[in-house]
Amino acid sequence: MTRFIDRGAITAAWVGLGMAVTILVSFQLVIPIEFLIVPFSLFGGMLIGYYANARSDRRGGPWGRVVLNALFAGLVTGLTLAVLYLGVKALFFTADSGYRDASSGGPLTCAKGPDCVYQRYLAIGRGPAFEAQGITDVESFTQFWISDQLNTAGTFLALSLGGAFIGGVMYGATNRRKPEAVAVAVTEPPTTPVA
Repeated sequence: MTRFIDRGAITAAWVGLGMAVTILVSFQLVIPIEFLIVPFSLFGGMLIGYYANARSDRRGGPWGRVVLNALFAGLVTGLTLAVLYLGVKALFFTADSGYRDASSGGPLTCAKGPDCVYQRYLAIGRGPAFEAQGITDVESFTQFWISDQLNTAGTFLALSLGGAFIGGVMYGATNRRKPEAVAVAVTEPPTTPVA
């Protein structure tokens, strides 16, 4: 055991890191359904918060340690989600070359990177909405885009931490017996009569 958290919570944090990578790869790269990352952040946090204490065998508390175990594992999970999300988004933002297939109207005429991303949004009709928000050029669009991505990453972190807290409280509420209070049946070995 460490001073603030249990070794089981450290193991759970590594599991949470792997879970976060799997979620991001699955729903941002393989099948790009990014809105599913939001519920998976919450439910993944709940699972990892519960697991951190189960792995630590924290039956009976104390509550402070139960909550810290859960929050530590949730923090690692949430940070992994946020950092990987931002990394993938930044890669696509800076590397966009404006390619579109012929069914979408052919390639965009733009400078590689933020300009191409901005032109994509304009091509799908987001221009009036952007103008209403004061976004009229690549520079203002880039500032808006960065702010939006940071807010999304912060949401993933907050949901993971909140879920981990809920998972830790669920574990603490359902596992109130102390390990030494668990009854162990002791039986005497059968005796054989001596002739």
